[in-house]
Amino acid sequence: MSIIENKRIEESIYFQQLDSGLNIYFVPKKGYKQKHAIFAADYGSNDNHFVPIGERDPIKVPAGVAHFLEHKLFEDRDMDIFDRFSRLGASVNAYTNFNQTAYLFSTTENFYESLELLVKFVQNPYFTDSNVEKEKGIIEQEIRMYEDSPNWRVYFNCLNGMYLDHPVKIDIAGTVKSIREIDKDILYRCYNTFYSPSNMVLFITGDLSFERIVDVVKKAERKDLPKAVEEIARVYPDEPTKIQKQYIEDRLATSIPLFSIGIKDNKLNMQGNELVKKDLVTNLLLEILFGESSKLYNELYSKGLIDNNFTSYFTGKVDYGHSLVLGQSNEPNRVYDEILKHIKDAKKSSISKEAFQRIKNKNMGGFLIGLNSLNFISNYFVDNYFEDFLFIDLLDILDSIEIEDVENRLVENIDEENMVLSVVKPIH
Repeated sequence: MSIIENKRIEESIYFQQLDSGLNIYFVPKKGYKQKHAIFAADYGSNDNHFVPIGERDPIKVPAGVAHFLEHKLFEDRDMDIFDRFSRLGASVNAYTNFNQTAYLFSTTENFYESLELLVKFVQNPYFTDSNVEKEKGIIEQEIRMYEDSPNWRVYFNCLNGMYLDHPVKIDIAGTVKSIREIDKDILYRCYNTFYSPSNMVLFITGDLSFERIVDVVKKAERKDLPKAVEEIARVYPDEPTKIQKQYIEDRLATSIPLFSIGIKDNKLNMQGNELVKKDLVTNLLLEILFGESSKLYNELYSKGLIDNNFTSYFTGKVDYGHSLVLGQSNEPNRVYDEILKHIKDAKKSSISKEAFQRIKNKNMGGFLIGLNSLNFISNYFVDNYFEDFLFIDLLDILDSIEIEDVENRLVENIDEENMVLSVVKPIH
């Protein structure tokens, strides 16, 4: 066992790697009644082209397998997983995104029993021809529901406008066509590759005993899973720097047009502190340019061009990244033109030192407040862990950011050539 400390924020992370290769991290929170656990795999919807464990040649699997696996792991031949957690007084959930799959629960009682159940059900898949076929109908309904959602459509149309080849443009759940190609053999092949203990992490926080946590996991984990393996060989396409399409328009049942402005990032191949700093700098920049206190926001709002749904954020990993500016407006093309003009004006002038410092302080304060939330800590830890970063160092990186970092990011990243406008208008 080792302990990682950050005295500035008075937080510690306990760490131990088991013989199986599984890494366990624990943040103690004395006096907290709530307890959280999250068991995550470095495996998301983007991972459709890879070399399976024990093989030499890469394979391609249908889109949506990671999400399909998330659904199927909750199926057990002997019990209802959700009912079992409920009987223990715990709330269980799961999610799949582009880069990872996570299974989590929170509770105020029976934590160690719930932890044992979490480890056991994630490590004991139960796939049959019939239960896989049944799940296809359930997921197909989910896909069709999202396809009818204006917010979903405006978002994925924007991703399709930015990306030519990268799988981030494909819906996490896949397509109706792709999930029909999934069978139990594909599920087991992907499970055996990506759910290896060395490709997963277990993160826990609350008023608990780390020694007992480790003991419970050791007893609960499967002993026949492959031990630490070489890094999984994932195959991603060489995504061009250019965008695919600058304007995409769609029509759905919505009362007011929705828009999503995407700004494709081409400064990639970063990990750890460097990647996190880019994320922080970009989100600071977006808040300075488009946040509620910005000149642009107030001008657009006063003209009735936007409402309080207007927002922006950056998301990025090692091999992709993009900023999004989202909202609803009766004149989305005019909003886009105003944003473009605002960006050009900002490049000609200097970023306001007062605005930079205010928003930087706000973000530092937000992080410190977030440390009181077990949900915040858990999600932040897992979201960055597989990029070789521990959340405990975030405040130090945020504090190190200078106004020049933000100004340089404005010049290098935000340009009309890598911008996309996606609009969903009412049917009538």
